[in-house]
Amino acid sequence: MSKLTNECIRVASRPGGIPTADNFRKEVEPVPDLQPGQILVQNQWLSIEPAMRGWLADANNYASVPEGDVMRSLCVGTVVESRADDYSKGDRLMGWFGWQHYAVVAPTAVVQNITTSDLPPSIYLGVLGLNGITAATALDKLGQPQAGETVVVSTAAGGVGSCVGQLAKALGCRTVGLTSTTEKAEACKNQFAYDHVINYKTDDMAAALKSACPDGVDVYFDNTSGHISDAVMPQLAIGARVIVCGTASVTSWNPPPMGPRIERILLTRRARMQGFLLFDHMDTYPAYVRQLEGMVRAGTLTYREHITDGLESAMGAIQEVYQGKNLGKRLIRL
Repeated sequence: MSKLTNECIRVASRPGGIPTADNFRKEVEPVPDLQPGQILVQNQWLSIEPAMRGWLADANNYASVPEGDVMRSLCVGTVVESRADDYSKGDRLMGWFGWQHYAVVAPTAVVQNITTSDLPPSIYLGVLGLNGITAATALDKLGQPQAGETVVVSTAAGGVGSCVGQLAKALGCRTVGLTSTTEKAEACKNQFAYDHVINYKTDDMAAALKSACPDGVDVYFDNTSGHISDAVMPQLAIGARVIVCGTASVTSWNPPPMGPRIERILLTRRARMQGFLLFDHMDTYPAYVRQLEGMVRAGTLTYREHITDGLESAMGAIQEVYQGKNLGKRLIRL
């Protein structure tokens, strides 16, 4: 048996709404010896995703985490020991290693071997990770924006939204960001270069959208659903594309909340509305990483990180994301 001791966060109960710290428990346990084909990874960075709410809330979710399991999470860590081909001690990896200090995994858990030394490793969980690659893949494959079109993005200052805005801007689109605070609005304008920013908590959404999108909305990148999206739908242009990437504004889907019927809008505008999960597009993941690495190095793609230290700080982090307390990618540093 390994002499290493592991601290981990396990799912204690399934939440009825937004997960809180009470839905998790911290445990200390020995690190098991490696079996042939396995890797021992020591985590340095843990990722917090809005999608974790869905992973926890519903046992039938596409990525459900069972009660008692270590909380699923993408992480960046270093190989401490390897009994798997193609992996050696000292390799830096990004993968599904969970909320814990040490992870014993098979190579199938690895998403990427980080070979770059000129970029901070944490960004492979953000702008060069799930957030950035989601933004690039969904915008490219589903949004298909053209120069001169108007792209509207909800949670515009978040890890995905801030990337979408910059990528659309680089393609020559007019960009409109929807956000919730003065601080986030300033970040959207000054750091992420949105052409227009609307505060959905203080602005008249319908009037602001009409003013910012006089020719309608060609691409709507939806990270929220709810009343925010209800305000965008009537502004869709002919041939609009709606990307459903998240439902952050809805605290519970049981029972499902009722909203305006949008079928007539989709019909008359000949619009397309499609859901997006990055897990369906992992074959193109490396290509988008290389594209965004080049933009980060060139300074044409910027990012923010919201970092707290210590494993226990992960337990309340999902709730904080849904409360809008983070500005930028939410990360835990170990």
